[in-house]
Order: sequence, then C-alpha cells, then structure tokens
Amino acid sequence: MISSADNSADLRIGTAGWSIASRYADLIPAPGSHLERYARHLNAVEINSSFLKPHQHKTYERWANATPAHFRFAVKLPKAVSHDNALADCGALLDRFVGEVTGLGDRLGVLLLQLPPKQAFDPKVFDVFLEELRGRIDTPIALEPRHASWFTAEVDGRLKERRIARVAADPARVPGAGEPGGWQGLAYYRWHGAPRVYYSDYDDAALAALRHRLSESHRRKIPTWCIFDNTAASAALGNAMAVMP
Repeated sequence: MISSADNSADLRIGTAGWSIASRYADLIPAPGSHLERYARHLNAVEINSSFLKPHQHKTYERWANATPAHFRFAVKLPKAVSHDNALADCGALLDRFVGEVTGLGDRLGVLLLQLPPKQAFDPKVFDVFLEELRGRIDTPIALEPRHASWFTAEVDGRLKERRIARVAADPARVPGAGEPGGWQGLAYYRWHGAPRVYYSDYDDAALAALRHRLSESHRRKIPTWCIFDNTAASAALGNAMAVMP
C-alpha cells in the first residue's frame, strides 16, 4: 500500500486545472509554464483531466517537479471507475490509476471521487470499492455524491467511520450538499459557478462569505481545500485569488 497523505492542517485554495487566461497575465506573470506560474501564487490545484483520460506516471512526475515543496494536487478518479463501472469491479482500473497518480509523490494531497446524479447509495458496493482503493493507496478522499440518498444521517455516520470527507458543493443539488459532511479530518469545498454552472463569476459578497467559512474551518485546525470549477469563462482563477488569505 502506498502512502502519500499530507496531514497538516493547511488552507489550500486553487482551481480545476492551471490554465491562465490572458486577463490574469499581470496577476500571474511569466516566466515559466502555466503550472510553474500558477504554483508561485496558489498552493493547490485539482486535476480534472484524469476523469476523462489517463496520464502517464512520468507526466505526473513532471507536474510535481514543476511545483514547490509546499504545493499539493487533488486528482479526480476516472469516469470509468465512478460512472461507467459505478464503483463495481474496479480492481484493474484502480491498479492503473494508482500506478499513474503516484508519480506525484508527496505532492498528492487528495483523491476526488465525484459520482453521477443518478447513483444512489449502495453500502455493499461502496464498502467493497473503498476496501479496494484503500488497499492500494491511503491518500485522503473527498467524495462528491449528487443523489439524495447519500445525504442522510446514516450515510454521514458511515462516511465518518470510513474517514471519507463529503464535498461542500455550490450550487447544492440536494439539501445538505452545500456543507461539508462525513469525516471531519478534511473539508473540501468545490464551487462550480452559480447561477450558471461552470461559467458564472462569484460576486464579492459570495466570496467574502466563503472566505469566512474557510477561515473558520482552518481555525478549527481542519485541513481545508477550496477549488473553483467555474473555468469555462475563466472566472475560477480570479475567484481563487480573491479568497486567498
């Protein structure tokens, strides 16, 4: 089993991907690649491209080597695992994914598991999947379920027992989805843009309220991540910079 957990109570803020739109050139200036420039100003990033396609171990190594020692990556599990196989019979898929993502070494901070909106909670399937995943790697897991069956006291208790943090998502698809849940050893905020998902820029009031929530979580010594996924119109980077302490 491979260990790559970073257990410090840090506040980590970033975006889904590290592309730098031209409008941010003055905030995040050259020289360097986009990732090198990004990592000089933010301390975390979420790799979403792993959801749709694999990356070689050496690619993850190259990304890790482009960042400073304090920087951390969250990596989204493949669609083949979460959507196509619905968490069942994933041994070979997990072997491949873990073999690739461990190229990040100690820069790997969180694994993100996002489930499709139609996927209801099945305790047997989930427990077997978690055993398979944890048998290969012990990186902290942030789970973003989107079916109402996951948002019950019973499921929340199971997540706590199994040390799985439930994502606080915006916009919240179901009641309770906007607040962190499950294991309290990690808080993971994913803000997708509202009212138009993936596009909308958050206003000053929303960002100020979020900044307060992040500060409170950090004050309680909970490792806290905030990732902006409103990247379609390049709003994410500006929002992330605005909530940096």
